Formats: sequence, structure tokens, C-alpha cells
Amino acid sequence: MANTQSPSVAISTTSKPLPLCPVETTLQMIRSRWAVLILRDLFSGTKRFSDLKRSLQGISQKVLTAELREMEQSNLVERKVYPEVPPRVEYSLTPTGQSLKIVLCAMVEWGLSYQDSHGLPRTAEQKQQIREALHLVLENEDSVSA
Repeated sequence: MANTQSPSVAISTTSKPLPLCPVETTLQMIRSRWAVLILRDLFSGTKRFSDLKRSLQGISQKVLTAELREMEQSNLVERKVYPEVPPRVEYSLTPTGQSLKIVLCAMVEWGLSYQDSHGLPRTAEQKQQIREALHLVLENEDSVSA
């Protein structure tokens, strides 16, 4: 019986060893659909917990808290607590979190293409509006393919 787990290396900035496969490493960092959607929301800037909760339809407070803690431990998200009553907590992306922008941009492009071929076609202008609304346009792109 073949070993289905890929080999890993013990050097890691997270609590888990990094897999040797770079795709698996990326998946380990973003690990869930909620993490991807949290990243998506934080690309537009710093957010409070309640802003994230409102944006992420269907996520419980418990799951959002756990996701944010894991993302903080993985150095994707920074948590800033203000000494106020009641306490104010804000979340923003770290440089490591920001570096995942290219991954989410690729997901947007793939999703738009898939939607086009499966009954949800959009004009080039509509696609660009979606990219801009999600804050997922790469800075060095002069024009994005339609």
C-alpha cells in the first residue's frame, strides 16, 4: 500500500511542518474556505470582528474566532487590540498575508472563466468591476484578460 501523505520538512514558521510540495504548503496556509474569504475581505483594508462576521454569511462566531486565531498564528493576519471599554479589536493582513494576493487573483480569474462557461457570462467591464470590488487586481497589471 502506497503512502498517500507527501513528505514534509520540519522547518516551519507555523506550528506544523511545511510539506515539500509547494501547492500543499499554500493549502496548509489558507487551509479552509473561511480563511480564503477572510483574506478576500482583508485585502480591502483593516476590519473589525463584526465587519468580518457580517460579510461572511453562514460563519459562526466560534468558527470565525478560531479561523482568525489560526491565521494569526500562521502570520497571515495581525490582531490589534485597543485599550478601550468595550475593547476594540481590528484585523489586518501581514506582509505574508498580502503575499497571497496573487493566489486569490488567480482564483478570481479561474472563477470568472468557469462562470462564463457555465451559464454566467459577463462583459469585460463587469469582470473588471468585480476584480476592483474585491480589491483583487494586481498592481502591475495594465489590463486583465476578459
